[in-house]
Amino acid sequence: MGHTPLEFSECYLDSPVFRESLKGYEQELERTNKFIKDVIKDGNALISAIKGYSSAIQKFSQTLQSFQFDFIGDTMTDDEINIAESFREFADLLQEVEDEKMMMLQNADELLIKPLEAFRKDQIGLTKERKKKFDRDSEKFYSLLDKHLHLSSKKKEAQLQEADLQVDKEKQNFYESSLEYVYQIQEVQESKKFSLVEPVLAFLHCLFTSNSLTFELTQDFLPYKQQLQLSLQNTRNHFGSTREELEDLKKRMTDAPMICKLKGQSTIEGYLYSQEKRALGLTWVKYYCRYEKEGKILGMTPVEQKPGSRQVSQELTLKSCTRRKSDTIDKRFCFDVETNERQGTITLQAPSEANRRLWLEAMDGKEPVSVWNLHLYLWLYTACVYRDGHTIIILFEPTVLMHPCYKLSISYGNV
Repeated sequence: MGHTPLEFSECYLDSPVFRESLKGYEQELERTNKFIKDVIKDGNALISAIKGYSSAIQKFSQTLQSFQFDFIGDTMTDDEINIAESFREFADLLQEVEDEKMMMLQNADELLIKPLEAFRKDQIGLTKERKKKFDRDSEKFYSLLDKHLHLSSKKKEAQLQEADLQVDKEKQNFYESSLEYVYQIQEVQESKKFSLVEPVLAFLHCLFTSNSLTFELTQDFLPYKQQLQLSLQNTRNHFGSTREELEDLKKRMTDAPMICKLKGQSTIEGYLYSQEKRALGLTWVKYYCRYEKEGKILGMTPVEQKPGSRQVSQELTLKSCTRRKSDTIDKRFCFDVETNERQGTITLQAPSEANRRLWLEAMDGKEPVSVWNLHLYLWLYTACVYRDGHTIIILFEPTVLMHPCYKLSISYGNV
């Protein structure tokens, strides 16, 4: 089973699933880095230790045999299968010539050691630097966002606008760092298919052709070598076109991060804060929320867990959604939802006004009804009077009578 593909659109959401996927790629990167170090170490031992050639070649073949490529997706192409099986094929060949005595060519270091070391330092090293920047920007953004959300709505408008701009700036920096990090992971994942195999292939070719005693074995190796070279060339060509597509997609995502919503994804998802009653009073709890518009299902996964506790997700069926007026709560960007599973309303806080509008739009949210507007609405409908003898019939709009915030009584009397 391959790794879960990383999508640039996930950088904007920064979901827990996305973070877990990144951990998998980071572990794979460390494994590849260790493998390259082992190959370089064993290759140098093979070149320098002629007397211990037999044991060195055996160790080297075992190292190659132990490595297994991980590919993105559930299925592999013929070229990827050839590449995935390449180290096993190399190890089998080395096993056949274990007892053969041969001399290494002088350029073996140029063919094997330097390309692998360059890939490890340039590509893997760059990926680790991108990870450090991603972690720093992530910590900086979420720390600033937590402070920002605790700002009182009663502060001066200029102060609030300045704080909003600072959050937007840090969010953009974090988002760009996330895009760069995912892009670098994709590049290393794709380029290692040929960057690791080609140096080993060149080294083995040099190894087997340097001694006339191994000539027959190299002849047997040629068909597979040609097939593998074709697979490597195909993979390299595909990498070139894929790289251009990734660069174009990264650029479009930088310009418009919300355009990449795919079919089958949630209507909307992201981080929200929920106002909850605790023993010491009201507190705000951070959740990662997903809302499926078709079934009106709101999923809420708590993010701030106590050590050792299990992460429990909730699924609620939405009844209504209403924007929360700023003069009714000492927080910004809030809205209320009602669900079938809970009594009363749930007050949620979005990270920004733009994000709150997206949630309200997805949930078919409504504007709050003021008392003055409701009284005017009732007056307009009570103006319709029909006389039937001495009876006045007062007509009300049914939706007004059903309003949950008001109880109305109708009386009939003589004029």
